[in-house]
Amino acid sequence: MFVTLEGFSQLWKHETVETQKVLDQLTDASLHQEIAPGHWTLGRIAWHIVTAVKVIGSQTGLSFDSPEKDFPVPDSAKYIADSYRKTSEAFLHAVETQWSNQKLQEVHNIFGQNMTNGILLTFVIQHQIHHRGQMTVLMRQAGLTVPGVYGPSKEEWAKIGMEAPKM
Repeated sequence: MFVTLEGFSQLWKHETVETQKVLDQLTDASLHQEIAPGHWTLGRIAWHIVTAVKVIGSQTGLSFDSPEKDFPVPDSAKYIADSYRKTSEAFLHAVETQWSNQKLQEVHNIFGQNMTNGILLTFVIQHQIHHRGQMTVLMRQAGLTVPGVYGPSKEEWAKIGMEAPKM
């Protein structure tokens, strides 16, 4: 739970860079990768990450420009990645300009659950982390290179002069 805007801002900036790295690796063809028939595709998860920021954030009265309709999924991976970049910046700007540290203690009913704005900000970040993990598995299945997020990916060990862990 965040108690200061500065604490949120620092972590948000870090996590959005990591999410952007994942989104920037997507291709138009990879958007159709699914884990099993009838389940969300890689593109559906990516677009959900973009639109959920607005859907969740607007529950507290925050106002910012961002896509909020998560269906249909755009056909362009670049459009999804660019939309995330704009959304993450707009969300951060909204939090920093519309809220104060005291406002982080304000309680709202979000999807049937009472939570403070500080907890909501934590939830938005964790939500992205959760879906980012799902995306990396689907990216491997789609034949894409997965960027390292909290450490080097399989392909990145050599770039940093180290041997990858044994399989």
